[in-house]
Amino acid sequence: MSDSTADFLRTTRAAYDAIAKDYAARFPAGGIHPLDRALLSGFAELVTANGSAPVADLGSGPGHGTALLHERGVPVFGVDLSPAMVNLAREAYPGLRFHVGSMTALDLPDASLGGVLALYSTIHLPDEGLRTACAEFRRTLVPGGHVLLCFQSGTAPGRLHLTERFGQEIDLDYFWRTPEQVAGALTGAGLDLVATALREPAGKETRPRGWVLARRG
Repeated sequence: MSDSTADFLRTTRAAYDAIAKDYAARFPAGGIHPLDRALLSGFAELVTANGSAPVADLGSGPGHGTALLHERGVPVFGVDLSPAMVNLAREAYPGLRFHVGSMTALDLPDASLGGVLALYSTIHLPDEGLRTACAEFRRTLVPGGHVLLCFQSGTAPGRLHLTERFGQEIDLDYFWRTPEQVAGALTGAGLDLVATALREPAGKETRPRGWVLARRG
């Protein structure tokens, strides 16, 4: 692991440990947009049709996406960089499995996952980290396995640095990308592009939501 990778992992972990409870209160279960929910249901059908290998929900946060896939019959577990987030998810969904880890260095065997889901978690990865994560997605997916990424999007590359959120002092970077840019990172790692989508902001959202679906051949 390079020093730059270690730095952004350390600061992201510390930020989410600090804001975990406030974040979970701000984004409660059931708050997933209906269109996003439909795309997750389609993802669930794709991964279960390809076999019984589990899905990893990476950057699982309070665990809501993990629980939604479980409700749809998907064998799924959550992974999050923040121990505080993992503890909240375990409390909210005691019947599901969550553990601390990083999508840039998954502690999983090759070709062991039926699918990879990342809801609003790749936004904290700089370009080098995103490329590393996409290589990890391909390494851990079984042939025919799918990866679905959702992220706040932007019309051009951009970076936002926050030093405060929910009244807590943090050191957290956000990186805005278009679906085409994220798709390029996935195909660059050797995955096949299946679909891209862009949803306009709804409610209190301020940025479009991008979706990219890819598959290991």
